[in-house]
Amino acid sequence: MINITLPDGAVRQYEAGVTAMDVAKSISEGLARKVLAAKFNGEVTDASRPITTDGTLQLLTWNDTDGKSTMWHSSAHLMAEALEALYPGVKLGIGPAIENGFYYDIDLGGRSISEEDLQKIGDKMAELAKNNSVYERREVSKADAEKYFTEKNDEYKLELIRDLKDGSITFYTQGNFTDLCRGPHIPNTGFIKAIKLTNIAGAYWRGNEKNKMLTRIYGITFPTQKELDEYLHLVEEAKKRDHRKLGKELELFTFSEKVGLGLPLWLPKGAMLRERLQSFLQKAQIESGYMPVVTPHIGNKNLYITSGHYEKYGKDSFQPIHTPEEGEEFMLKPMNCPHHCEIYKSSPKSYKDLPVRFAEFGTVYRYEQHGELHGLTRVRGFTQDDAHLFCRPDQVKEEFCKVIDLVLYVFQSLNFTDYTAQISLRDQEDRAKYIGSDENWNLAEQAIIESAAEKGLKTVVEYGEAAFYGPKLDFMVKDALGRKWQLGTIQVDYNLPERFELEYVGADNQKHRPVMIHRAPFGSLERFIAVLIEHCGGKFPLWLTPTQVKILPISDKNQEYAEKVAELLKNVEIRAEIDDRSEKIGKKIRETELAKIPYMLVIGEKEAAESKVAVRRQAKGDLGAMDIDQFIALVKEEVVSRKPFE
Repeated sequence: MINITLPDGAVRQYEAGVTAMDVAKSISEGLARKVLAAKFNGEVTDASRPITTDGTLQLLTWNDTDGKSTMWHSSAHLMAEALEALYPGVKLGIGPAIENGFYYDIDLGGRSISEEDLQKIGDKMAELAKNNSVYERREVSKADAEKYFTEKNDEYKLELIRDLKDGSITFYTQGNFTDLCRGPHIPNTGFIKAIKLTNIAGAYWRGNEKNKMLTRIYGITFPTQKELDEYLHLVEEAKKRDHRKLGKELELFTFSEKVGLGLPLWLPKGAMLRERLQSFLQKAQIESGYMPVVTPHIGNKNLYITSGHYEKYGKDSFQPIHTPEEGEEFMLKPMNCPHHCEIYKSSPKSYKDLPVRFAEFGTVYRYEQHGELHGLTRVRGFTQDDAHLFCRPDQVKEEFCKVIDLVLYVFQSLNFTDYTAQISLRDQEDRAKYIGSDENWNLAEQAIIESAAEKGLKTVVEYGEAAFYGPKLDFMVKDALGRKWQLGTIQVDYNLPERFELEYVGADNQKHRPVMIHRAPFGSLERFIAVLIEHCGGKFPLWLTPTQVKILPISDKNQEYAEKVAELLKNVEIRAEIDDRSEKIGKKIRETELAKIPYMLVIGEKEAAESKVAVRRQAKGDLGAMDIDQFIALVKEEVVSRKPFE
């Protein structure tokens, strides 16, 4: 008999060889009908795999991330089966699950498919899914695996097999399709009820541009048609909210190939938005004891060799800049932290001076590949709301908790209310990826875990997601459409103070190493603004939006009064513009709505005669006539309270 521990802590005994599906059936037949896979001792596995040892078991359904991933990986196999049926001789690359759905890279042997063909492939998948074909796993020798794909004439699978060791190779078969795969998979194809193939793209085999370009087909599946319909609705809503589209319409930013790919140009309204966000955080930082610093955009290559960034990120950085001085090399800075270490080191420190908190909106540069660039979310030059805190070991937890408070203040002010804190730790099996002693890593990891618990954060632990120099707390935020974004990060670092030989004189009159905390509530201004645009659909909160009020005179006769109103608003720091075009008022109102400007003031002869304004609010319509002072008070109250967008 073996002991199986369930997520609620209950321990059940079963005969060795029991499967996760057997366990599910022993609990409830209804539960068993929902099980897609299982997680045994932390490893996702088929629900049909025999269990022979004691361990912890989680039954995975569609409600679990790993359950969805398993179904989407199985759907990729189903699509491959459909492709083989429709396009005999097709050769297959890889077909993984991704964050939303799956893809398969295929070689059509000179044939081509178009967007119109996706429906035909999807229909074939639906037909095959109804067969309820079981996903059968079997272990094969390397020789047999090579024989199978040699006979099939599939060089891509043969190349993958060459990298595998005998004894670790498995095949999965469903229906008339067999694939090289480590799994896991869902019990049978019948779980796949709703299918949508979404896109066709090109992809180099194994991501190497020297290899052949394959055809990549993307898709997504669901257990019900209703869930697919809801997803497709969100996709359409996401297109409307795309920050690249809205950024152009709202005149926030642009890109120029002559300037360079991945290097955004901020237009006046976008620059004002940036500066307002920056001022908001700078004010909060100064109140929290941060001191502003400014560092150059370049640094000597040796600076980044000392920090370890050159070794880890040299290939992803802009190549060294050579100066007229023989042998002198500079780099565009990929990180601000080495510069801040040198600022700390510029004067002696006592234990009484700590903590020291340096903050900078510092622009950094990293060479992202052309295909990875995406609007503001993936760029080559971006500005981090960076800060580095240098403190005594006994101050780490308190300082970390204060940073959490600052991050949450930012989120609350911008209506990001649904978030999870991801505790990103080392990969215990690949410690060569990290620098520093185990002792310091253990201290840093413990400080993060305890701080998150003390603040009552909803957390998940991810191994292998730590920075190379230290563990971190990443905030995973859900936007208005339920999509997850990583915004805000806090990291504990015992290693850079060691590398830069940073010191302070302790109460014992001896020299000690400070601990360094890295933090960036926004992450980067570019990415944060992109997410904010999509979260609010371009309808920024009143305190942040570039233009708060649009004044709409009905005719030229009302222009003088419109200018007087604009001047009164300007004097009390309300951002207003006049639409003085010779257009009908209905058109002006419609276009102001489309421009997502929060308030409109319609001004005609009646308003001018009574020294009033007719107020309209974005998405709410007519609020009636008001005295100017009454309107100013309304706007000021909304700005001060930082009410979220409607």
